[in-house]
Amino acid sequence: MTESRPHTLFSFGTLRDEHVQTALFGRAVPTSAASLAGHTTRPLTITDPSVIATSGLSVHLTLERKIGAEVEGAVLHLTDQDLAAADAYEVDDYVRRRVLLSSGESAWAYLDAKPLRSAERIVIVGDSIAYGRCDPHGGWAAHLAAAHIAGNEARHRVFNLAIPGSTLTEASEQTPALLGPRLPDTLLVAAGINDSALRLAGAQAHGDGPARIADSLDSLAATAASHNARLVVMGPIWLDETRTGDYGGLRFTEARALALRETLQAWCAGNHVDYLDMWEPLRDRTELFTDGLHPGPEGHRELHRHLAALSG
Repeated sequence: MTESRPHTLFSFGTLRDEHVQTALFGRAVPTSAASLAGHTTRPLTITDPSVIATSGLSVHLTLERKIGAEVEGAVLHLTDQDLAAADAYEVDDYVRRRVLLSSGESAWAYLDAKPLRSAERIVIVGDSIAYGRCDPHGGWAAHLAAAHIAGNEARHRVFNLAIPGSTLTEASEQTPALLGPRLPDTLLVAAGINDSALRLAGAQAHGDGPARIADSLDSLAATAASHNARLVVMGPIWLDETRTGDYGGLRFTEARALALRETLQAWCAGNHVDYLDMWEPLRDRTELFTDGLHPGPEGHRELHRHLAALSG
């Protein structure tokens, strides 16, 4: 029989209530006081009758980022079975993610399921598509920045650090030195398509290749965690390989882009990291591309509309 693993879960709301704990876990669980820096709370209306019946409340709290703020709560010490029960209790508006407590310890917490909705300061790392190549208006990242900053001009910031041609390994190596001054609470990784490229001479994989993508993502996750930032991974967009041609001896194919997509999805699912699937909005819409790989202005607007719906 497999022994249950211990888990620590930061709670700032109804899970601290002994009545809720007894209903979910069959007992009151061990708890200890804790706090979470860089966050505040806002109300969230609950419509699930079973959750309302358990908590006795139709309005719960959800976390939101805010520099200088701190949320007081408690760490619950749970078994595998307890954690599964807590997951079942939380409604679809929440997802379980890792956070860094004020003590420096890592713990689970339930965060807003739309990962950019609760963000304050977003750093984007990525490649030429994230950089906005082929769009004089700056691409989907510029549209994201305009909308995000407009939401709270005094506090919201977006820093686009994307570099055309970047692989995930290069992003993982370059990002740590860039984050400190920008005080990020969210790291949006929009790289990877260059990892899927084939060299025309000998058809050898370029950059990382699927086998090393997990190592690069592990490194980026550690970098984000060191800043108590939420890691969000954007998947590749559809490409029209009949038009991509030869980019400096590299070839991009739909099959390898799909393999990259599956690798990113699997890593994110296995590590409780937010994955934003960007494949469908431009699929088979070749008129929205300038060259089969890079979207034009309308393609970038379509990507931003899809991103906004997924992430907040």
